[in-house]
Amino acid sequence: MRLPVSAVVLAKNEESNIVRCVDSLAWADEVVVVDDGSTDATVGLAERSGARVVQHVFETFACQRNWALDHAGLRNEWVLMLDADEISTREFAEGIGKAISSARPQVVAFRTCRKTMLDGVWLRYSDGFPVWIMRLVRRGRARFEDSGHGEVPVPVVEGEMGTIPTPFVHEAFSRGMDDWWIRHVRYAGREAARERGETGSGGVSDILRFDSSRRRRALRSLARKMPARGLLRFLYQYVLRRGFMDGAAGLRFCRMMACYETMISIRKSEPEPAVSDGASGAG
Repeated sequence: MRLPVSAVVLAKNEESNIVRCVDSLAWADEVVVVDDGSTDATVGLAERSGARVVQHVFETFACQRNWALDHAGLRNEWVLMLDADEISTREFAEGIGKAISSARPQVVAFRTCRKTMLDGVWLRYSDGFPVWIMRLVRRGRARFEDSGHGEVPVPVVEGEMGTIPTPFVHEAFSRGMDDWWIRHVRYAGREAARERGETGSGGVSDILRFDSSRRRRALRSLARKMPARGLLRFLYQYVLRRGFMDGAAGLRFCRMMACYETMISIRKSEPEPAVSDGASGAG
C-alpha cells in the first residue's frame, strides 16, 4: 500500500545514485525528481524507475526545495524531500506513515535524521547522530531556509513540528572521494562568504538550551570565531562525540571535516571579490 506522500528528489548528474534513491521510494504515491540540467543519464534512469522529472536551475538547496513545493505540481499534502544520494528504508517509510496518520492540523512538518555511511560503516558517533533536519513538510504550511552552502536544519515554522526518530540513509561518498573534496572546496567558499557577512549569532543562552538544533547552531557560531577551528572540529567530533568508536572510518571522516573547517577559515581571510561593473558577459 502506497502512502499519500509526494517524494521530491534533488539531482544533477546523479546516474550512479538516482535509481537506488527512486526505487527506495516505491512506497510513495508519487516521486518527482527536480533535475538541474543533468548531462549524464540521470533523467532517463529516473523516468524508467517511475519518477516524474521536472527541470529547474539550482540556486541553493532551500530555494530548490521551495520551488518544488510551489511549482512541481505535487498532488499530495505531505511532501518528503531527499537528495539523490539519500535512501529511504522500509522502517523510515513506516515511521512516516504513522506520523502523518496521527498528525494534528497544527503539525506542519517533521524533524527527521539520517545515517551517514562511509565505506559501509555508519558514522554514528563522528557525525553526531542524530542530527535533526526538517525533510517532511505539509505543503503550503512550512518553508525551507538557506544557510551557507546548505540550509537551516530545523527552521522556524508557524505551527508545530513533530519528530520521526527512525533514520533514512545518507551515502555521502557514493560518487567517490574526489567528488566529495571538489564539492567541499566549493562549499567552503560559500560558507566563508556567509560568515564574512554575519552580523550576529547565538549567545550563551542558546548554547544552554534544551533544543539540540539551536544549541548546535550556537556552538558552531562560537567555534567560527576561535583560532584553530579545524583542530577544534576534530577534537569535538573525534574525542567529545566519541568518533573514535567508528573505527578507521570515523578517524578518516573527522580528519576530513577538520580540513573542511580549515578551508573555510582560509577562504574567510581572502579579499572579497571586486564588484563587477556589468561590462563583461557571462562565462
